[in-house]
Amino acid sequence: FLNNEMLKDGKKQIRWDSGVGIKPISPTGTKRLVRRAIKYALENGRRSVTLVHKGNIQKFTEGAFRDWGYELAREEFRAQTVTERESWILDNKDENPGLAVEQNAAMIEPGLEQATEAFKKTVYDEVQKTLDAIYATHGQGQWKQKVLINDRIADSVFQQVLMRADEYSVLATSNLNGDYLSDACAAQVGGLGMAPGSNIGDGYGVFEATHGTAPKYADKDVINPSSVMLSGAMMFEFLGWKDAAKLIEDGIARTIQQKRVTYDLERLMPGATKLGTSAFASAIIENMQGAAAARR
Repeated sequence: FLNNEMLKDGKKQIRWDSGVGIKPISPTGTKRLVRRAIKYALENGRRSVTLVHKGNIQKFTEGAFRDWGYELAREEFRAQTVTERESWILDNKDENPGLAVEQNAAMIEPGLEQATEAFKKTVYDEVQKTLDAIYATHGQGQWKQKVLINDRIADSVFQQVLMRADEYSVLATSNLNGDYLSDACAAQVGGLGMAPGSNIGDGYGVFEATHGTAPKYADKDVINPSSVMLSGAMMFEFLGWKDAAKLIEDGIARTIQQKRVTYDLERLMPGATKLGTSAFASAIIENMQGAAAARR
């Protein structure tokens, strides 16, 4: 079908011995995900939501995910958000109120002077429409208080989370890219034993350790329980019990700061004391009790 119908007028053909997979990405699923990501950022004081995609290659799926994400942000969260590109336009205008649309366009689109007239007009129109639509509500520095919506190519983000993690806050991405990235990010904070997980739908949530079950370690009292505990903390947040969630998170953080940790973290921390699962949990409870007493 692909060769005989979709590619019949082109020079390129898919090799006949190829495997072919179908990758459905819908505006319904995309907007539901991005909507939740933006709501999470607003409710938790996060400064940005980054749409992670491979749209430079997979234009009709990953590229559509990016476009639908921006569309959702503009349609449903216009007052609370600003896109990265809009922020450039607004900042240029803030810095120089007399800046012409053409000058502003040249500043946000490098090499514009070499572009076709049709493309130049597209960028000029983008600048003018942005200023007309949101300069009154987002200009004069107001955009700096909004949640920034931007996008990054998936392979670029793998480098970014290693070298410039502080520039990112909430990542919204499709399942496969998210699987890769969540494990890569977990590795930076000690491994999968530190990574909580959740599956949240419309009104319901299931919370579980990212790593799944590990039967071979059952009853050995060695595994890091933080992933399960932090998944529980996420459940409390979902239920609105934010103080309970914070108590768990702070208890775990304090115990790690004291270098009383399970074997997976001990081998990464010079001078740490290795604890079993139950002893580590007891240390966390001890720190939770201390924090709770201090609050009283």
